[in-house]
Amino acid sequence: MSFAVSFDVGHVRAGYPALRDGHAYLDGAAGTQVPSPVIEAIADAYRAGIGNVGGAFAASARSVAIVAEARQAVADLVGGVARGVVFGPSATELTYRAAGALSRTWGPGDEVVVSRLDHDSNIRPWIQAASRAGATVRWAEPDLATGELPAGQYAGLIGERTRLVAVTAASNVVGTRPDLPAIAAFAHAAGALCYVDGVHATPHVPVDVAALGADFYTTSAYKWSGPHVAALVAAPSLLETLRPDKLAPSSDEVPDRFERGTLPFADLAGVTAAVDHLAGLAAPSGGSRRERVLASMAAVEEYEGALFRHLLGGLASMGHVTIYGKAARRAPTVYFTVEGLTPAAVAESLAARQINVWSGNNYALELSRALGLEPGGAVRAGLVHYNDEADAGRLLEAVAALG
Repeated sequence: MSFAVSFDVGHVRAGYPALRDGHAYLDGAAGTQVPSPVIEAIADAYRAGIGNVGGAFAASARSVAIVAEARQAVADLVGGVARGVVFGPSATELTYRAAGALSRTWGPGDEVVVSRLDHDSNIRPWIQAASRAGATVRWAEPDLATGELPAGQYAGLIGERTRLVAVTAASNVVGTRPDLPAIAAFAHAAGALCYVDGVHATPHVPVDVAALGADFYTTSAYKWSGPHVAALVAAPSLLETLRPDKLAPSSDEVPDRFERGTLPFADLAGVTAAVDHLAGLAAPSGGSRRERVLASMAAVEEYEGALFRHLLGGLASMGHVTIYGKAARRAPTVYFTVEGLTPAAVAESLAARQINVWSGNNYALELSRALGLEPGGAVRAGLVHYNDEADAGRLLEAVAALG
């Protein structure tokens, strides 16, 4: 069986040194491996010499350029503008910063809407901020049989006192990709903001934050072959309205006012290299980086989709396997249990065969509870663009042997 012959996965895999160890890396939903150009970009930044920004010397100027290039790269990746890209150590940390700034104007009677489909990083910061402000939290519920998040329910959840709607672009365990434009339209009609967790969606599909209706969009570079850096993307004009806690001497400019402490300059050089890597996966050499990103990620979506259907079909045919989530639109991530074995035992058995997967709730705590999987959660396996048919086949063979 072949998958999207226009996507040369063999060539892609050759660029990832870690893949030479013989393991099937099906743990990409928790973090991807890094290709050689990203490794070299980080090393080159250190070799050249970097200094903190604001200095009169060349090493400082190099850091200034690295930050500017990384902002533009992330903007090209998701369809934002460079001045609206805020960097931080994780999407969780950036969401906490945003929640702290946004909730300053909330009070009793105000409402926020969260989704039980989401990673806890797009739930708990909003619940905690609402609690401090005396605001009310309302819940959007997934269909537990399918994993879908019905958009229509938001018409009854959002009202004139709704201040913010937080929702994922893709579930990090069952893969569901909700109808974000419809959900955002409900939010905007009521004058509310839409905060989108794009961490699990960005590695798998072309992203356009404006088309999604996202006022805020988070993404983590380590989920798309980059270093451990995250970004929050928003319109600069919206960021201008927010006053986060910051040190008195630090810059009050946007987006700098949201970035606490010194940025990891060498890692940001890796962020730019990772976006360039994605742009070159399957796109012709001509055109802007944004155009090449869109073309490459469309090819990634097609390739991963075909391979995932093969993997999903194989697991679904096994009588001792239960799969959670059947959404029509989903990221290539499967959440399953094996009869008679704990998820941890399954993950350990697969690890012994050099197959990397995760077990547990993977921070999708609310969904795991709703599915009746706590404690223990389920087993999560996910595909990214460097996985191939051999990886999928190894998982299917190993899970079949557990029956």
